Amino acid sequence: MPGPTRRVIVITRNGQTTVVSGWRAWLLGIGTMLLAWLALALLVFALIGVAITIGVALLLLIPALAIVALVGSLMQRQQ
Repeated sequence: MPGPTRRVIVITRNGQTTVVSGWRAWLLGIGTMLLAWLALALLVFALIGVAITIGVALLLLIPALAIVALVGSLMQRQQ
């Protein structure tokens, strides 16, 4: 049975290669994962906020437009 796997991250910037291994690689991986989760959470919260805003606007505008149309049709009949 093989032993535990080693975590190695290879970063290449401007033609220079850096190898990160051991606890630093784990720390870098965990930090990257947390940043990705944070970005996704912010995106989800923004989308939920947009959906709630549009929903509330439609809940207010649709009945208001129906009332305006009803009042407009009643005014036309009286003239």
